[in-house]
Amino acid sequence: MAAGGKLAGKVAVVTGAGSSGPGVGTGKAISVQFAQEGAQLVLVDQFEERARETLALVEAEGAQATIVVVDLANLTAGEQVVDAAVEAFGGVDILINNAAIASGTNILDTTPDLYQKILAVNLTAPVMLTKAALPSMIERGGGSILNVISIAAMRGQGTRGQTAYAVSKAGLIGLMVDVMDSFGKQGVRVNCVAPGIIDTPMRNATIIAGGRDPKTLDLSYKTALPFEGDAWDIARAALFLAGPDGRYITGVVLPVDGGTTAVSR
Repeated sequence: MAAGGKLAGKVAVVTGAGSSGPGVGTGKAISVQFAQEGAQLVLVDQFEERARETLALVEAEGAQATIVVVDLANLTAGEQVVDAAVEAFGGVDILINNAAIASGTNILDTTPDLYQKILAVNLTAPVMLTKAALPSMIERGGGSILNVISIAAMRGQGTRGQTAYAVSKAGLIGLMVDVMDSFGKQGVRVNCVAPGIIDTPMRNATIIAGGRDPKTLDLSYKTALPFEGDAWDIARAALFLAGPDGRYITGVVLPVDGGTTAVSR
């Protein structure tokens, strides 16, 4: 752990801290990046083996960490996570709302059950976690909340669609705007990072579910740069927005997308 790191003395909660398959997802990358900068970590995941894999990585960086295995669709999950953070480290300074369920269905193919399932994890859980974490942040003199959304909240995804996913991620922008305005004077900042074409296990699983092979699929044509991003690109952006370098930044949606939202192809 970096004794003088940018997050030294800070307690960070990261949801979806494990990777959903081979490789490095955004939650795992953010956790390791924050560990390298001295944060104490609360690693939240529905699957214990995934959380423990990330735990081993952050402890290898010298960081103190604990895991919370919980289904974020449970409306009491937010309180459970914050209670664990308070018990382990005394409170919460940073909340990374990263956990999500992907969907690849347009509105005509979206069943009520699928819609409710996705919104429970992608939107309702971050609302409940934010509500649970705010008192601790305010008591500690302020804090930083970062919602990991998607450019799907701001840009069409073609005829295949992903309606419930896009709706849930757009809702996190509304959560950001409301909370940053309501609690900014108490030192709480809220921002969003919007990944674009990012090579992650969850992205690859969605591609496979659609009958395609992520190893042979090159999506860089959608970007202004000649390559796709990876989870570490999101982690670096998260450190900037959630850490001290972003001290005067709140209410911002930062696309990390290689220019995808700015090009028409």
